[in-house]
Amino acid sequence: MNKYLKEFFHRGLIFGGFGPIILAIINFILSKTVEDFALTGSELLLGTVSIYFLAFIQAGATVFNQIENWPVTKSLLFHFGSLYIVYVLCYIINSWIPFKPMVLVIFTIIFAMVYFIVWITVFLSIKAFSKKANKKLK
Repeated sequence: MNKYLKEFFHRGLIFGGFGPIILAIINFILSKTVEDFALTGSELLLGTVSIYFLAFIQAGATVFNQIENWPVTKSLLFHFGSLYIVYVLCYIINSWIPFKPMVLVIFTIIFAMVYFIVWITVFLSIKAFSKKANKKLK
C-alpha cells in the first residue's frame, strides 16, 4: 500500500472520533437552548456516521500537504477539493443546508473564504517560525 494512502487511513482512524464528540456537544447545547429540541434515532445515526466520515476525511486529507513531489498548488487543490466535497455531502445529507443552487453558491463562497484564510494564516505562521528557527541555527 502506498505510504501516503496508509498515512491517510491512519490519521483518519486516529482523529475521526472527534467528529461525533463535537456533534454530541452541539446537540447537547441545542437541547439546552432550543425549546422542544429532539432528534429521531435515524437523524442521530445519520449525523453520527456522516460526521465521523467528515472528520476521518478531514484528518486524512492533511497527508496531501506532505507529499514531497507535489507542488503546493496541487496539494492545496486536493486538500481543498476533498474537504469541500465531504462537507457539502455531509451538510446536504443531514439537511443542515438545503439542496438549492443559491444556497450551494453561498456555502461555496463562505467555505472557500474560510479555507483560504486558515491556509494563509497557517502558511504565514510556519514561514515566520521557519525564519526564526533558521536565525537561531546561524
